[in-house]
Amino acid sequence: MTETVAAPPVGAVEPDGSSSTGLRVVRGLGWTLIWLGVLTLGFVVHQLWITTWLSQLNQAELDSAREEHFETAVITEVEYTPIVIAGGGPGQGSPDGTGPVVPGGAIGNTPDELPGPRFLQVESAPPEHEAFALIRIPSIERLQEGWNVVEGVRRSDLKTGAGHMPWTPLPGQPGNSVISGHRTTYGAPFHELDLLVPGDRIEVDTALGTHVYQVRESKVVRPTDVWVTEPREGAWLTLTTCNPKFSARQRLVVFAELVEGPNAAVIVGST
Repeated sequence: MTETVAAPPVGAVEPDGSSSTGLRVVRGLGWTLIWLGVLTLGFVVHQLWITTWLSQLNQAELDSAREEHFETAVITEVEYTPIVIAGGGPGQGSPDGTGPVVPGGAIGNTPDELPGPRFLQVESAPPEHEAFALIRIPSIERLQEGWNVVEGVRRSDLKTGAGHMPWTPLPGQPGNSVISGHRTTYGAPFHELDLLVPGDRIEVDTALGTHVYQVRESKVVRPTDVWVTEPREGAWLTLTTCNPKFSARQRLVVFAELVEGPNAAVIVGST
């Protein structure tokens, strides 16, 4: 008589427990992937939306600080000494933007040939890490009402507003005033900076008044190309942000020249 042996039920535990151990491993791996997905999604939500929400809340506080600075800043007049970059055309030295800075009049002029004294309006330096200016770009919707600019470019500064590099001139002054801002987080004030074209208008309010710049060119450079912050003849505003979006691999740089404002007639002969 032949004896029939029943097959073990599906999923039954083998004497050595290998099937049970395998199920636990698969189950654990599945939950790990789920939680990693949740954490990743949470990080993205925080970076793209929550930081922007917090920055927008900070703008109201920065508005008050900026208005207070406008009222307390000391305005003086100083004699204007033009900056001349040796070895290059207007606004630039050597082709990479570097070159020695020569104070005084145009190269080759003698004192008798230089124009009479001209005077600039100068405002006192703003406190570090505090709002002192407002930048507006009419062709970019999110900047039509303006975004506050703070003195400094540390990580904490750029979380609240755009940041002015303290070692560069203030907006409206001779040379090259440099302002940096986030492109995808913390309000992303410079998110659409790549849409600017030559001729577009950029306005910056300071304690002196409104300084109007026109975009001249845009460049994509390496993070190590610090020549973009070097002095330039006349009066310039340089905006910098990360490039491409969601990456810090490069820098997008926009150069704009002063065309109107309290010092425009003195620096560039505009009215």
